[in-house]
Amino acid sequence: MAQLRHRTATGTALALIAALLAAIPAGAAPPPDPGPLDLTKSTAQWIDRTTVAVKDDGAAAGTTTRLVADPDGELAVRDGELTGTGRESALREIPGGLSAAQRARFPHLSAYAAYEVAPRDRKHTAEDLTGQVILTQRASDGTLTTATGVQTQGVLDDLYAARATKARLGPVFREGEVTLSVWAPTARSVALELGGARVPMRRDDASGVWSATGPEHWTGKSYRYVVKVFSPSARAVVTNKVTDPYSLGLTADSTRSVAVDLAADSLAPRGWRDLEKPKAVPLRNAQIQELHIRDFSATDRTAKARHRGTYRAFTDTRSKGSRHLRKLAEAGTSYVHLLPAFDIATIPERAADQKRPDCDLASFAADSEKQQECVAAVAADDAYNWGYDPFHYTVPEGSYATDPDGTRRTVEFREMVRALNRDGLRVVMDVVYNHTAASGQDPKSVLDRIVPGYYHRLLADGTVATSTCCANTAPENAMMGKLVVDSLVTWARQYKIDGFRFDLMGHHPKANILAVRKALDALTPARDGVDGKRIILYGEGWNFGEAADDARFVQATQKNMAGTGIATFSDRARDAVRGGGPFDDDPGVQGFASGLYTDPNASQANGTPAEQKARLLHYQDLIKVGLTGNLADYTFTDSTGRRVKGSDVDYNGAPAGYAAAPGDALAYADAHDNETLFDALAFKLPPATTPADRARMQVLAMATAALSQGPALSQAGTDRLRSKSLDRNSYDSGDWFNALHWDCRDGNGFGRGLPPAADNKSKWPYGKPLLTSVRVGCAEIEGASAAYRELLKIRTTEKVFGRRTAGQVQRNLSFPLSGPAETPGVITLRAGDLVVVFNATPETRKQQVRAVAGSMYRLHPIQAKGTDRIVKSVSYESSSGIFTVPGRTVAVFSRSAP
Repeated sequence: MAQLRHRTATGTALALIAALLAAIPAGAAPPPDPGPLDLTKSTAQWIDRTTVAVKDDGAAAGTTTRLVADPDGELAVRDGELTGTGRESALREIPGGLSAAQRARFPHLSAYAAYEVAPRDRKHTAEDLTGQVILTQRASDGTLTTATGVQTQGVLDDLYAARATKARLGPVFREGEVTLSVWAPTARSVALELGGARVPMRRDDASGVWSATGPEHWTGKSYRYVVKVFSPSARAVVTNKVTDPYSLGLTADSTRSVAVDLAADSLAPRGWRDLEKPKAVPLRNAQIQELHIRDFSATDRTAKARHRGTYRAFTDTRSKGSRHLRKLAEAGTSYVHLLPAFDIATIPERAADQKRPDCDLASFAADSEKQQECVAAVAADDAYNWGYDPFHYTVPEGSYATDPDGTRRTVEFREMVRALNRDGLRVVMDVVYNHTAASGQDPKSVLDRIVPGYYHRLLADGTVATSTCCANTAPENAMMGKLVVDSLVTWARQYKIDGFRFDLMGHHPKANILAVRKALDALTPARDGVDGKRIILYGEGWNFGEAADDARFVQATQKNMAGTGIATFSDRARDAVRGGGPFDDDPGVQGFASGLYTDPNASQANGTPAEQKARLLHYQDLIKVGLTGNLADYTFTDSTGRRVKGSDVDYNGAPAGYAAAPGDALAYADAHDNETLFDALAFKLPPATTPADRARMQVLAMATAALSQGPALSQAGTDRLRSKSLDRNSYDSGDWFNALHWDCRDGNGFGRGLPPAADNKSKWPYGKPLLTSVRVGCAEIEGASAAYRELLKIRTTEKVFGRRTAGQVQRNLSFPLSGPAETPGVITLRAGDLVVVFNATPETRKQQVRAVAGSMYRLHPIQAKGTDRIVKSVSYESSSGIFTVPGRTVAVFSRSAP
């Protein structure tokens, strides 16, 4: 089933609900509720070796409660009675429920009743956990009143985590031997299937780790684990042949793990050992390009044909894509953020197995339905996916390699990193530890077929939570948390990755992300070949789902990560710049950079002129907060004349400012999620807006992020007016809608047909007339890119934009015209010796800053020597302090000597 990749809380929930409702036949009755006698659910939770937590339903006096364990997994309920046999352990209800420490560890269970496992039964706990475990309750007359499965994550951590978290898992190479280890504490047996042989594995009872050690020639061999284990989803003891969760290499399509020694000389490209990195840029100054590996080169005719869509395309130094990346690096871009490049579950890895649309896509009209129809027909089996479908976390994706079988993916991934570094760019990986592509007995489930019910976050009834889109993992459990840390350390040490972006980081505990930071900080050039303290971390700190509001742990959300040095994406200024939100029914809701009030479109969703003006001025306050780096305590005069802090400004009921220091919040105007900036502006700007003015508004929108304090991110191609033909969720929309067009003569991607119906059909009536009327050409594409690079150069060379502390920002930044008389559609920023005017209106505007009257200002030399003729028409009157800036223009003025 295609994944729902709507990447905010509201979108995920609505899309998931809609999909579930659509799957129910009309008029179908829901299945009967089996009530409390239901072994398909697991509503009891064994939280440690002494305690079982049970939802407090007020059991009647005389009720007896027991754990029942059957090693053969044959317990069942038939006709209201338990069948099968198992060892029983009597439980005693603990007055007052869980202890304070237990409530702190499991806050979502605070109201549960607590039952004590008798001391005499605790010696059987480890054995009981290798089979089926259920909880029963019987009334005083012996009637079975409750029968439910038992969640065991807590007790497994209590029994094994202290030792298991210190174990080295996966393949380990030392002194001519190879050891393969897997954590499987609930398994009845584990064997190693190596080539055509089956090798027994030995269990360490203290850790639950199974290991086998063999000679050096095991290196390079393919292997799987054969795990005999009780599976709650199958309600039976099963034997699974499964790959290694700690795989370092894989065969094509991930059918088997490969014992790969990443330290082998044969896997190191020339120059890898002594690779010279570009100078490290601190997070607060990072300028980041977000790039999908396949998008970069799939249709680039200047890349070598055999390299297109692969890691090796980055080594084609003469390709237009590589040349553009070098231009961005020269202008100040410091990092390329690669969308997921770990092993992905949803792409056939052999080119011969990848389907292609069986249509002449270019022959159809710009507003045709045919392109999306043809793309959708092969989407499940083509070469494309964003990659938010983790299969194996610590192996490069095989479809991006010229040969997916074995170690070419390792070598070519390293070649890509080396090439980007030589282009002057450090490399960030997008990592997705918050979910897996599958769970249970699904063939693409790995973790859950080794330790069933442990690695995934379970809801109160024992079902796997799917608020992320898919099977949510549980990094709050010790061994899932360890997997996150171990995997990231491997990417840092063995692939020289310079940063990590966490998908849905708010679904991780803050403690887990801080453990990552600690582990990376411990890496040193002398011992590990990398300086871990230079590795940057940022992520999506959204607050939603079953973990929302710290329900299960202190989350890694926006407000909680402030002050940690780990940034979170800030949606505040993004929405204010674009207008509305990602899931508006009417995509014509305008914002600061799309004409709200000053250049209105026909959408009734924008309200009356008075309502538009009020919303625009509030948007300007949100953008001001964004320009400070989203600082919570930064004080300024808002558009109503009040003296406020950043945290006082409202953003949909939450504080707009949440950061403690520059670098806590990451600014952006667009990313891979939702419409590209160009497409959003296509919906929002008046249809008659000229191509030149569309390009100018795009640059203005990008400037609000690029010129802010703290890091900023831009989707690759946005500086070149990139379009995905209005596709708001292009995760599986193929090369046709996603590929970057480095040659402006090929257009910018707009007008390639109506976007795929699955996520866009409701917007087709809005988009269809635009697809045949909106056009930009080389002048607009190249002009916008040049203007953005000039602003980027200013941002990265003027130190005032990279203040270290909140206090420095407060002293150096101000909004001198903010207040009741400020101009709607214009923001004036004073930053040290610079004055920046963002004029989003169609008309030339005068901004009088009396505090600088008598001082000399001129257009910044970089813009003065640049390619934008309109910005060169700005003027400044020293006697009055009046800055005059043409419409749809960002102008930076620098103070000059008299």
